[in-house]
Amino acid sequence: MADIIYTKVDEAPQLASASLLPIIQKFLSAADLSVETRDISLAGRIIASFPEVLTDAQRQSDALAELGELVKTPEANVIKLPNISASVPQLVAAVKELQAQGYALPDYPEDPQTDAEKDVRARYDAVKGSAVNPVLREGNSDRRAPAAVKAFAQANPHRMGVWDSASKTRVATMGANDFRSNEQSVTLDDAATLRIELDTGNGVTVLKDGLDMPAGTIVDSTFMSAKALKAFYDKTIADVAQEGTLYSLHMKATMMKVSDPIIFGHCVRQYLAPVFEKHGAAFEAAGVTPNAGLGVMLEKIGEMDNGQAILSEIDATLADRPPLYMVNSDKGITNLHVPSDVIIDASMPAVIRAGGKGWGPDGEEHDTTCVIPDSSYAGVYSETIDYFKETGALDPATAGTVQNVGLMAQKAEEYGSHPTTFEIAEAGTVRVMNGDTELMSHAVEAGDIWRMASARKAPIENWVELAIERQAAENCQAIFWLDSTRAHDAELIKYVEPMLAAKGVSDKFEIMAPIPATRASLETIRAGKTSIAITGNVLRDYLTDLFPILEVGTSAKMLSVVKLMQGGGLFETGAGGSAPKHVQQLVEENHLRWDSLGEFCALGESLRFAEGSKASVMGQAVDAATEKLLAEGKSPGRKVGQDDNRASHFHFALYWAEALAEQTEDAALAETFAPLAKALSENAETILAELKAGAGSPVDLGGYFNTDPKKTAAVMRPSKTFNGLID
Repeated sequence: MADIIYTKVDEAPQLASASLLPIIQKFLSAADLSVETRDISLAGRIIASFPEVLTDAQRQSDALAELGELVKTPEANVIKLPNISASVPQLVAAVKELQAQGYALPDYPEDPQTDAEKDVRARYDAVKGSAVNPVLREGNSDRRAPAAVKAFAQANPHRMGVWDSASKTRVATMGANDFRSNEQSVTLDDAATLRIELDTGNGVTVLKDGLDMPAGTIVDSTFMSAKALKAFYDKTIADVAQEGTLYSLHMKATMMKVSDPIIFGHCVRQYLAPVFEKHGAAFEAAGVTPNAGLGVMLEKIGEMDNGQAILSEIDATLADRPPLYMVNSDKGITNLHVPSDVIIDASMPAVIRAGGKGWGPDGEEHDTTCVIPDSSYAGVYSETIDYFKETGALDPATAGTVQNVGLMAQKAEEYGSHPTTFEIAEAGTVRVMNGDTELMSHAVEAGDIWRMASARKAPIENWVELAIERQAAENCQAIFWLDSTRAHDAELIKYVEPMLAAKGVSDKFEIMAPIPATRASLETIRAGKTSIAITGNVLRDYLTDLFPILEVGTSAKMLSVVKLMQGGGLFETGAGGSAPKHVQQLVEENHLRWDSLGEFCALGESLRFAEGSKASVMGQAVDAATEKLLAEGKSPGRKVGQDDNRASHFHFALYWAEALAEQTEDAALAETFAPLAKALSENAETILAELKAGAGSPVDLGGYFNTDPKKTAAVMRPSKTFNGLID
């Protein structure tokens, strides 16, 4: 096994790897450290799922399963880049691309009927959504902005939109008959094997059986009323029309891969209610579903016999509705086109950073009504908006920082709920049973979305211990974002309070519901101080985008350390939400603006975790190189002609080599890297010219989800001089 595993992923992070990874491998080989890759990309996961239909040359091992076992060992040292959490449209597009490349993969069956089709669908469903993170995250999360990144952001503050107290921007949420309001929760005294069943009065259907839970597990169940959801959408559409704002839906249809596409589809349906009332039966017969988004839906309607007439009706209905928040106003791509285009943890901070503005169909910025159906965490964004209306925008030059300790190990909480989420087929009562004992129950109607989630005792206790460790290291404000009036949080508090008391640190922590915790944290960082947000899994995801985007302009530059529960380390490199736009710019203009700062930070942490003095020296030199790269302003620019990702990798290599040549802890490493540092410096002008030689011209990567390695290397490593020194 290699000393470090570097994951192969998707889109911009993977393109960047084609340039950066050879540098890393070259440098670490001098310290007798080996680096191997494991393919956990969407294309790789698809290929690994269907070995029986592929040639020997095409087959790939199940790298995700292999890593899933590795992270349960003390030897694990994994650098994990952002991967696609695929929505159905992305999955279908990836399958089509692979088929065109000669992979004899089956089509994705949208309505499986036969056992064979159901098997294919089950394999694809295991690949989509959050297929990767729950497998690899065998530890809890410690995320924060590295000191060098924070210092640079304060010295070079990013642009913030202006907040006006008269802004009409707001959050609209259900507040009743949603997941938050219907939640029930229990903590298991003993190990149990649970069963989920639906009693319709005419018989009992087992929805899921054999759910083994160890003692101490917190188990939650809840549902969202489809009837209430539709009424909520109808009301918000009418309200937004009167308010004169943009209508924007914000969800997580990638991670919540069962529930959120359904919730998204209901929004599309209600937005086009007149069309569905008239043509609903014909849509059903033609396999037209709104769950995959307006883009796929319009394409399928266009293939119907009277498709053009219906498309005209849709255009008329959209014109009569409030204007939609746009993903790309130039191309007419709306908020409702693709479920994975507007991901709440990235899209809401973008609106907030812009002073509450979103892009409308006219290509101009407007106030926007942010529609977040479930009220569990909508209040965090609502409170943030209200706070900035009162106080004005945050100043990045003086702002403090919010760190995060997140409960995410072993599929904790909502993000692990996919196998136990169901769209209810018939009215009745859903029960969670432990043998003959009923633990929880809900009266439901057809179309309601019911789910069960869990959080195990060991990850919860590890999470509290990690919070105590981080607070002691920072000696700052630390808040458990837990609401005693919410069923699940009340059970968590029963763990938190005794553990804090037993450690004698109760006075070092506060327990606050998310809304007051939001305001308290914002006031803390406005004063230039540090706060630690100690949160559950979903809030971890949301806050580690929200605060970094406000503080340093992006969440891609966060340091994310996962201390695996069995002693290993998982080092994550930041968010990848803007990766598709980066790929588009590279293909069209041969300019990749992806910033690999997250990779640099993760590499430094990984090397400090690795055994041996040489690894430690390497890690210290990585930190020195990263700080110099920021100080010298060598991060990628957004526009063609500026230094891009490849140029930043050159400067990183130069500064890393210089740091190794100048350090005095390891004379052999200094002697090894001094000539390379000198050669890189002397050839800098030539290398940078070669890196920019093709700027402005389109490039061919041989694919999007499954790029051609040779074509990608030609694009991402265009400098013969640089390659000669590295190779």
